[in-house]
Amino acid sequence: MKRNFEVLLRDNQLKITNPRLSVLRLIADQQFATSQPMLEKVLGNEIDRVTLYRILKTFEEKGILHKVIDLNGTANYAICSSNCSANAHHDEHFHFNCSNCHKVYCMNDFHLPAIALPPGFLAETLNLSITGVCKDCNL
Repeated sequence: MKRNFEVLLRDNQLKITNPRLSVLRLIADQQFATSQPMLEKVLGNEIDRVTLYRILKTFEEKGILHKVIDLNGTANYAICSSNCSANAHHDEHFHFNCSNCHKVYCMNDFHLPAIALPPGFLAETLNLSITGVCKDCNL
């Protein structure tokens, strides 16, 4: 499903700029979460490191992207579901870290079981990660 990124930016009260659109298109075109170093490498001639960092931070704050930390501690980014907003992320799904190619996949089709916390506890973030070998590496 292709999303209209200009509408997405406008709906989030963000100025439509080529760097923002480039980041969204690059991340959306991947079948896996995209690392910040990969974004820097691909977009380096178009966007400097500080601008990229600000774009990613803003997108995460607005509920446009969610951040996933890989096995090496590197930030990776994926497009949020349309249910996410600046007030609440709703990306409660597993993330699969391939120990061979180091790609991080969002496992959107697998739903998490309800988790009952003890009285007085309030969950703000849920991060469940699976480590193994992805289908491409397991050939």
